[in-house]
Amino acid sequence: MPFLIAVLILIVVLLFSAINVLNEYERAVVFTLGRFRGIKGPGLVLIYPVVQRMRKVDLRVIVLSVPKQDVITRDNVSVKVNAVVYFRIVDPGKAIIQVANAFDATSQVAQTTLRSVVGQHEMDDLLSQRDKLNTDLQRILDQSTEAWGIKVSTVEIKDVDLDETMVRAMAKQAEAERTRRAKIINAEGEKQAADTLVEAARSLAAQPTAMQLRYLQTLADIAHERTQLLVFPLPLDLIKPLLGQRTE
Repeated sequence: MPFLIAVLILIVVLLFSAINVLNEYERAVVFTLGRFRGIKGPGLVLIYPVVQRMRKVDLRVIVLSVPKQDVITRDNVSVKVNAVVYFRIVDPGKAIIQVANAFDATSQVAQTTLRSVVGQHEMDDLLSQRDKLNTDLQRILDQSTEAWGIKVSTVEIKDVDLDETMVRAMAKQAEAERTRRAKIINAEGEKQAADTLVEAARSLAAQPTAMQLRYLQTLADIAHERTQLLVFPLPLDLIKPLLGQRTE
């Protein structure tokens, strides 16, 4: 009788240990006597004790922070760059069988890929074309981790740290660029003003009467100034009509 009770208790324990419940975002990679037998879940999963075992795999998106890497760009600028990687497991079987630790492997590949991609670009590209670099990083990482059943969806470069010397040099470069643009804008303004004056002079020269009216307007403007004595030249163009009438 005691032996029968012990057997019944052992059967109940084994039965309860065989019952596993997986969440919607979890899958079980099942091995029978060490051989891969498939993927189960979610919900109720029965794993026979002793002969079977399982490895749970989380299918949710994982955020991986890539630590800062010392990188030398193509134009020999030393920078420190870090990034963040968003990925998830799409094939639980490969993630367990093909790689010992999928997360650590992805982290190491992300670090080496970050150094490689940034090193192929110049400093200006790193600052102005970050979207292109992010796309290149995502594509290369996705190809590298595909054999592990991992899908890399997004890679974002977070921070770019420069040496103080480089920061000062870039500030001087930016100031010189602003000065150059200001001089160009000033020169273009002078040219436009000169062209406008030339055009006005041509219009006035074509109409002597307009020149006389402009001269009188200028005199009227001067007359409003607070001056005790006003001396102005009398142009011949203004009195030619009078001289011609007197001659007749």
